Amino acid sequence: MEYASLTFWMLVIVFAALGVHRLWSSLVQPRVVNSLLLPGTLVATIGHVIGMLITGGTVNNTTLVKDDATGEPQTGSGEIKTRVPFVGTVIIALLPMVGCAVAIYWIARYLGSPILAAMEQAPFDRMLLPTSLPLFFATLRELLTLVERLVNVIRQSDLRNWQTLLFLYLVVCMTVRMAPLSGNVRGALGAILLTGVLAFLIGQATGTAEGSAMGSAWPLVTFCVAVSLLLLILSLLATGAVHLVRTILNAK
Repeated sequence: MEYASLTFWMLVIVFAALGVHRLWSSLVQPRVVNSLLLPGTLVATIGHVIGMLITGGTVNNTTLVKDDATGEPQTGSGEIKTRVPFVGTVIIALLPMVGCAVAIYWIARYLGSPILAAMEQAPFDRMLLPTSLPLFFATLRELLTLVERLVNVIRQSDLRNWQTLLFLYLVVCMTVRMAPLSGNVRGALGAILLTGVLAFLIGQATGTAEGSAMGSAWPLVTFCVAVSLLLLILSLLATGAVHLVRTILNAK
């Protein structure tokens, strides 16, 4: 059950990040968004390039911020082509997400230990998987509590400390850039499902109990869920406010 829960929350993180990225790109030019997220864009692009090379794809004209309306990183001439059908697309989608997740782990370890430690006290049941309607609404309530906890932790942190500010900036960059790159959303779905299956198989093969195998990963997963959902809530509020102002101005 815990591996299924992990897969579910990974889907939440990745597609909340995709929603945030698209909302930001609807408010300002996508080139500006990807430039502001440059550390995350760099990590995601490196993972994408490595995935292309592993699967026999061609990498040329690599650009972190493409000079067009999308502003997406460019690592080829267009459509993703590999010599490994389906699996190649999954690997290419998986490596950018893994790269960003590993970056968040090291950033949290060296810059954000106090914030991550405070977040571990959040009353969030890591085993909770919304398999029924009551559990679904219970999960929503706990998620709001989790996001509230993150806001309180940030407010209580020393925001005059450059390390805290750098940690928050880098975490936002890495979390948002876990969103699938253009044209590889199906590959991202396959990558997340494959990760959950592989984690389950490794746990079964090694005979490691689920709790001990996943215990060290859950605090980071919970933190990433809180960050992605907080960004999504703020982005939705900002988008609604901008469209409201535009509607009022156009009405005049």
